Amino acid sequence: MTKRVFIIHGWDGSPRDAWIPWLKSELQKRKFTVITPKMPDPKNPKINAWVSHLKKQVKEIDADTYFVGHSIGCQTIIRYLMGQQDRCGGAVFVAGWFTLNSESTPDAASRRTAAKWCLDPVDFETARRSMVCSTAIFSDNDPAIPLQANSLVFKKVIGSHIIIEKNKGHFDDEAGVKKLPIALKEIIDMAR
Repeated sequence: MTKRVFIIHGWDGSPRDAWIPWLKSELQKRKFTVITPKMPDPKNPKINAWVSHLKKQVKEIDADTYFVGHSIGCQTIIRYLMGQQDRCGGAVFVAGWFTLNSESTPDAASRRTAAKWCLDPVDFETARRSMVCSTAIFSDNDPAIPLQANSLVFKKVIGSHIIIEKNKGHFDDEAGVKKLPIALKEIIDMAR
């Protein structure tokens, strides 16, 4: 079977952001089929719209299906997996969050959007059962997300292996992260 990887960009992002094109290219060199959908209305992401869009892209999951998410893309993957009966091969979550630093949502519209993603219930147990394994990658200087609170959720509640990188910010263009070898390594290890 062909191994598929879905890479989901973050809020106000696109499939061309930061390390996503590099990871796509590296995975394709290794014979993965890589899908990097442009998520709907990325400046104003809505849970139902993003999860529905991912569902249309994936269709059915199996042990040869993998996910990589950045920021809000991580929540999109987890919320998508809540509705699945089958298990995917694994997921890599990069700068994933369930709580944000207040400075990262300076205007009222951003705060309303973030509140929906932070407060809408998540069935972590069902999502966890829908993955063979997962890894969550954080940076020690991410200005957007509280490291301790979010890494604890990914470790204790989702069961992710935690990796903390040095000085990668929010793993975005602003931080200058154009390659992410640790994400590549984690997917390759999961797919063995």
